[in-house]
Amino acid sequence: MLAAERRDHLLALLAREGKIVAKDVAAELGISEDSVRRDLRDLAAEGLCQRVYGGALPVSPAVVDYAARQAVAPDGKQRVASIAAGLVPPGGAVILDGGTTALAVARALPNDLDCTVVTHSPTIAAALLDHPRAELFLLGGRVFKHSAVTCGAAAVEAAQNVSADLCLLGVTGVHPEAGLTTGDGEEAAMKRALSARAAETYILASSEKIGTASRFRVLPWEGVSGLITDADPRDPVVVRLKALGVEILTAGV
Repeated sequence: MLAAERRDHLLALLAREGKIVAKDVAAELGISEDSVRRDLRDLAAEGLCQRVYGGALPVSPAVVDYAARQAVAPDGKQRVASIAAGLVPPGGAVILDGGTTALAVARALPNDLDCTVVTHSPTIAAALLDHPRAELFLLGGRVFKHSAVTCGAAAVEAAQNVSADLCLLGVTGVHPEAGLTTGDGEEAAMKRALSARAAETYILASSEKIGTASRFRVLPWEGVSGLITDADPRDPVVVRLKALGVEILTAGV
């Protein structure tokens, strides 16, 4: 099989099965695992898969920059945001992550909701300036322009001095085995710091993130209270997550 044919085979397998196991592909095609790994390296370099131990997973489409992400699945993000906003208790404190889904949550908070919002996103803070009853705490630090959030040592230290009832956290990848992932190591560390300061953490994930992975793990499934998604409850990945005991809050059409 020519290299181009192997490439097409791998991409078709990834689309059909949602993962690639290098040793299984090598046995199927009668080639070495090294050859499969080289093919996967090439595909990963083009942004067509996320390499993991033993093979590869679908790459998340949500790793593009903030401006580009605003055009990705806006309807799904609105549905997720509607459910997430309903979790914020009256008089309570919520840690709201950055990102386009979190921005939709900020806009979905009812005007009569008395709450405290802690965020490391200047965009989120700006969106809530006109909210009549939301008290705002903006965590400072180095601005990671790709996601329009602060991160780094100063931001993590600031996060360690707050606490909240709820953390609503965005990720770029949601996978039963890879866990909850994002594309930047410092951003992943900041998300962990935010989650650690809340009694409960729910993950915001529109359907295009389900079954995908990025390079850096944010949290294992044991570290969160549940997942809010508009993905079909019959989606094989969602079914697997339920089997793992993950609470799924479905944001249907």
